[in-house]
Amino acid sequence: MTTKYIFVTGGVVSSLGKGLTSASIGMLLEHRGLRVRMQKLDPYINVDPGTMSPFQHGEVYVLDDGSETDLDLGHYERFTESPLTRDSNYTTGQIYQAVINKERRGEFLGKTVQVIPHITDEIKSVIRKLGEDDVDVVITEIGGTVGDIESQPFLEAIRQFSLDVGKENCLYIHLTLVPYLKAAGELKTKPTQHSVGQLREIGIQPHILICRTERSLSRGDREKIALFCNVPLEAVIEEKDKDFSIYEVPFSLVDNGLDELIVDQLGLDAGTLVLDDWHELMRRLRNPQHEISIAVVGKYAAHCDAYKSIYEALDHAGIANEAQVRIQPIQSEDIEREGPQRLLSGYDGVLVPGGFGERGIEGKVQAIEYARSKGIPFLGICLGMQCAVIEFARHVVGLAGAHSSEFDKDTPHPVICLLDEQKSITDKGGTMRLGAQPCRLAIDSKAYEGYGAEDISERHRHRYEFNNVYRTQFEAHGMKFVGTSPDGMLVEIVELAEHPWFVAVQFHPEFKSKPTLAQPLFAGFIEAAVQRRSTAADVAVPSDE
Repeated sequence: MTTKYIFVTGGVVSSLGKGLTSASIGMLLEHRGLRVRMQKLDPYINVDPGTMSPFQHGEVYVLDDGSETDLDLGHYERFTESPLTRDSNYTTGQIYQAVINKERRGEFLGKTVQVIPHITDEIKSVIRKLGEDDVDVVITEIGGTVGDIESQPFLEAIRQFSLDVGKENCLYIHLTLVPYLKAAGELKTKPTQHSVGQLREIGIQPHILICRTERSLSRGDREKIALFCNVPLEAVIEEKDKDFSIYEVPFSLVDNGLDELIVDQLGLDAGTLVLDDWHELMRRLRNPQHEISIAVVGKYAAHCDAYKSIYEALDHAGIANEAQVRIQPIQSEDIEREGPQRLLSGYDGVLVPGGFGERGIEGKVQAIEYARSKGIPFLGICLGMQCAVIEFARHVVGLAGAHSSEFDKDTPHPVICLLDEQKSITDKGGTMRLGAQPCRLAIDSKAYEGYGAEDISERHRHRYEFNNVYRTQFEAHGMKFVGTSPDGMLVEIVELAEHPWFVAVQFHPEFKSKPTLAQPLFAGFIEAAVQRRSTAADVAVPSDE
């Protein structure tokens, strides 16, 4: 069967949720028995998001092959089974870099290198890479907003693409905003008309419009959009804002007939839609048996997208434990100013995520000391593990001034030090220890209890590691090194023997969590938090006797 291509564009404003919508489409097509591949093309000139500020760009999502990618690829992996690789995310920087490298090698035979055809040809080639023989549908999301200068080469490329592979093999879906004006008391369709008009000016006629709106579209609204945007009425799809959960989005699209519309327009040989696993997911979300609160103590707590995958993994673990997880982001610098007792008292668990730079480190260390000394379930991730090691060194092992050499090159006890492989590296982009790495677990550990396996693989993104010079001292004081690289040289997981649930990992387990299959460490963390809350309730409520 010929591979079909779906292109998802966005208009009117940014942050409409193209990634979430694309992921939902991919999930629905997979649940109809189709083989799907997902891709994001980003217009910014950075070669990848690895060196971009999380305040500006959000989290950097890491794939098994070590690619540092856009956070929307997290949605793709959480919603679908589509295998993602470095071919799943390209930026303008990567495209131009590839073309310039070809020019330097003389591949253009002295011709003038231009946006058309050379840049657009390169864009089309990276789309075509995913259209293998065993793939039914490739879904490519175009980042940015129609009308952006930097998006124009990508839009021109996907316009040309339908001429290359046949118009019957391409489908254009445009995600747009239909705003509600309170003063006028009505929805306004004109922004959508203008957005589609800009697409049509460059030769792209959308087949389907997905309309983001906070209020339901009337039939009259849909008829007006259909008429002025030149699409059938049934191809105007309402996507109303979801207050409860993002995992409702696929159901909303099904209710509006989107999956059937795509199957019909592309002539796909698809089966019946079966969503039993997602119906069970929603049942658990709507009927939690427990309610707990988790404090996430981070450096970027003011920006929710900086820890997007962590928040989602906590929700997934809540689903697995039939628990409503109330997440409270807390700035680590606030803990430095106000103290952990005031800001962390009453939470059922504390999670300290990753990050870079010295700012807020002492606040993370204080939060970990509080969780350790109070017996509160704790999960540390990447820098969170390193801070746990620093805290334990100072307050339990008795190593005054212990620190990471990343933050204090003159520390008398560099319990965290630079990886040997990093010592000769000077470039910042794409040079960390990245991607899937094997890890061997100790059988008598909470980590093994969660995974149920001795050998696991998780994704990494770091330059610093535990300093093995101190391993014997730490073990003597109760810190267990329960996960290491297969050769035993790199510490990947630490636990505390005399604590209800204290686990810290050098890798990023949040990247492998799904709503239908919670990541084991997150599931264990939330289970421990539920037990703590239940125990506290039992103590607080006197028995009838």
